[in-house]
This record gives sequence, structure tokens and C-alpha cells, in this order.
Amino acid sequence: MSTESSNGLGRERAIILGGLMLGMLLGSIDQSIVSTALPRIVGDLGDASKMSWIVTAYLVTVTVTTPLYGKLSDIYGRSLIFETSISIFLIGSILSGLAGEFAAINDVVGPMTQLAAFRALQGIGAGGLIAMATTILGDIFSPRERGKYMSYMMLIFGGATVGGPLLGGYLTDHYSWRWIFYINVPIGLAAILITHFKLDLPTPDTDHDIDYLGAALLVVAVGSLMLATTWGGSEYAWDSVQILGLIASTIVFGVLFVLQELRVDEPVFPVHLLDRHTVVGVMTLSFCLGIGMFGATIYLPVFLQDVLGVSATNSGLLLFPLVGGMLVTSGATGQLMTRFGRYKIFAVVGTLVGSIGYWFLHTMGPSTTSTESTIFMIITGMGLGFVMPVLTVAVQNAVSREDLGVATTSVTFSRSLGSGIGVAVFGALLNNQLTNRLSDAFAGQAGSGQLTSDAASIGPEAIEKLPDQIQHVVVTAMANSIDTVFLAGMGVLILAFIVSLTLPNAELSEEAHVSMGEGGAEPMDDSTASSDD
Repeated sequence: MSTESSNGLGRERAIILGGLMLGMLLGSIDQSIVSTALPRIVGDLGDASKMSWIVTAYLVTVTVTTPLYGKLSDIYGRSLIFETSISIFLIGSILSGLAGEFAAINDVVGPMTQLAAFRALQGIGAGGLIAMATTILGDIFSPRERGKYMSYMMLIFGGATVGGPLLGGYLTDHYSWRWIFYINVPIGLAAILITHFKLDLPTPDTDHDIDYLGAALLVVAVGSLMLATTWGGSEYAWDSVQILGLIASTIVFGVLFVLQELRVDEPVFPVHLLDRHTVVGVMTLSFCLGIGMFGATIYLPVFLQDVLGVSATNSGLLLFPLVGGMLVTSGATGQLMTRFGRYKIFAVVGTLVGSIGYWFLHTMGPSTTSTESTIFMIITGMGLGFVMPVLTVAVQNAVSREDLGVATTSVTFSRSLGSGIGVAVFGALLNNQLTNRLSDAFAGQAGSGQLTSDAASIGPEAIEKLPDQIQHVVVTAMANSIDTVFLAGMGVLILAFIVSLTLPNAELSEEAHVSMGEGGAEPMDDSTASSDD
């Protein structure tokens, strides 16, 4: 390995790292920047019935395409696939910004339908942004070094979680909602230029067969699951024909996908990776972390607005303790992993601290002070931050370079899947708890039917208009219902804690897969996979 790789970041790798961080920024911020602009988009384009598709179309295509990018990068090389994913994302961004601008197209396809389709195209590109950025990081840095630089990636990811809605609101208020899409263009072009001229990773020189049937089965199975969890309890009832049909489709095509992967020589997801304890454990942890992260970032603002009466803007700002806690421990964990060459202890401590944080969130109520909620969020964020840099480093340490792409994307895929399913399940739990509590509180009272039958749509403005006595009952019911959601989140993180205890206490390798010397990138001897399993 080169001296540059061993003893420092070096100019070449520093520039490449900057390009990868730009890709990470694009992929992570676009998941949240749209949220604050949705009301203005609907007001401009009309057809509010399709508003949910602006989010759903993006979420579904991101999740569906993420695992495919891993296999494609293992076959065709990381550089080509990373640049391709950015290009697709930028085309989708430009078209999203232009939705509804051309009258001739509007006569054929409605503006909101256009935007949903373009957001889906954005998602196809975004599926490779985060996954490829972390995979390329795995190529040019040794597992022991990766902890340090993966923490930088997690800083971008965490900062975008809160910064996205704030930036989206600013651009929408001061310019136009279209700029939440146009702003991606200069960032994406910079990332493409850097990676194209500086990142010259070795391309596999062997012929491969692409498992098109397996890819199609995976797309249908995951797409059905994401639509079921996204629509269930909102667009359609959980026991409706539509949702039950999607669940059945998930099961049938999921089974067919597994059978196909066992049959072919070069599967989309090599089933033999599941023989590795680390891969299975990390995928489970990533799934739980997805639930934990989005459970906090989505339902904490609901609590702050509906129970404590904080404004929407301030509720976003008040999430900084959560994200701040994540960023501090994520950065520290990366540095410590590089220093000590181990990762298991951070996963164990992080899931334990995160569980404790969720327990504290569970105890909050109408009388909770801002100081208390801040402390509880810091504890929760610190727990999640300990785990975030560990997962990708651990799974990359356990596989050879030929499986690096698909193994890395399995982590991102598991987290996305956990996020989608977690939000749906938590939403159903909140709605059920709130409906039951309000029904019990207002049993037999005239005029309470609308309040109890439409509990899920109760927001801060509606609560403020209620008489004081009724308002107190509703706020208390809302607080207790959200507390149940946090209790469920604690259960998920306790499961993650148990799983983390079973991880091997493997030592991180000090060999990178690729040497970035003066003569360009050269593949190293592919023997860096850990024998921890």
C-alpha cells in the first residue's frame, strides 16, 4: 500500500473525498428538502390529491434501485455507476423544477403527475448516490481508516436531516419552490467533475451475466412492500383489497426472488453473504437504525407542535439537539475506530444509549420543559450517532472487493426499508392509540364524533381552536399516544442492542482494496475481507 494511504489523507484522496461528500449531500438532503415546500407546490400546481406521490414516488424508487446499484458497480466499476447515478438524479431535478411550465404538456399530463414522475426519476438516480459514495470510500480507504472518513459522511447525512427542511423553506419563501430542485445542479456537476477527472478506479475485466429476472423480481417485491407501508392507513385501510394485494405481491415475488438467487450463478444479491454473521447482523442493525432515526425525526416535531405548542419552524430548529448529539458521537466514533481498530463496542454502547434516550422520550408530557426535551433528544441522538459510522465499516471489513458494492448497498437498503416500514407502523400505532384515547375521553358526548373519527388529522391549528377544557384532553391524549410510539421505538433499539452483542469483535484491516498512487489507482491483493465469521 502506498505511503499516502497509510500515513495520511493525501491530496488525491482529499479531493475524491470532497466529491463523494457532495454526492452524499445530494442523496441525503433531497429526502427532506421537499417537505416544507409541499404546500406551496400544491398551491402552484393544484391537484392536492396527488401531493403524497411527490414523496412516495421518490421514496419507492430510491429503495427499489439501491440494491441494484451495488451489483452493477461490482460488474461495471464504481466510477461509471456513480457518475451515472448523479446524471440521472440531475436530469430528474431539472425536470422536477420545470414541472407544469409547458402548456402543451399540461394538456396531456397534469403538472402534479409530471412532478411525481420526475421525482421518481430523481429517486432512480438517488438510489446510487449514498450507496456508491460509501462503497467508493470502501475502495480507497482501508477498513481501519474508513471509520474516520465514514464519520464525515455521517456528518453530512445528519446535518441534511435538519438542514433540508430549513433550506427548503428558505428557498421557497425567498425565491421559488422550483429552486429546491435547481440547487442540485451545481452541486451535482461539481461531484461529477471531481470523480470523472480524479477517481480512476480499476474496472473488472471479466465478463458477467446480469440477472435481469432477479432484478425485476426484487423491484416488484420491494416496490409492493414500500407502497403497502406508505399507503396503508392513509390512502387505503390496512384491510383493504389494495393493501392486502400489495402484501400478497410482496410475499410471492419475494419468495420467487430468493428462489431465483439460489438458482443463478451471478445473483443480484449473493446469498452466500448471508452465511456471514457480520453481514446479517449489520443488516438487522441498519434496519433497526432506520426505524430509530425516522421515528425520532418525524414524531418529535409532532410532539413539539401538538403537545408543547411550538411553531413548525421552531420545531425544526429544536431538533438540533438530536442531530447535534448524533454528529458529536458519530465523529468521535469514527476517530476512535481508526485509533483502536475495533467497532463492536460502539454498536453495543450506541444501541444501549439510544434505548435509554427513547425511554426518556417516552416519559414526556404536556408539562415537559424545553430543557428536559433537549436533554432527552441529546441522549437519543448520541446513541444513534455511535452506531451510524459502524455499520458500513463493519460489513465492508467482512467481504472481499468483488462483493463490496452489493454488501455496502445492503446496509443502505436495510436502513431505507426500516425507515419506510417504521414510519408506516408508527403512524398506524399513533392513529390507533389517539383514536381509542379520544373515544374513551369523549364517550357519549354530543359533537365529538368528528374529533374521534378524524383523529389522525388533528394538527396544532385545530387544537388551538378547541375550548380550553377539550383542548387539555386532546393534548393529553396526543402526548400519551406519541409516548407509546417512542416506547415502541425503544423496543426496536433494545432488539438492536441484543443483535449488537452477537457481532464478532473483529479487528479492522489496515489494507485498502485500491492504492491511490501517483500512477493512478491500482487494485491491491484482494485479501482484505475479515475472517471474523
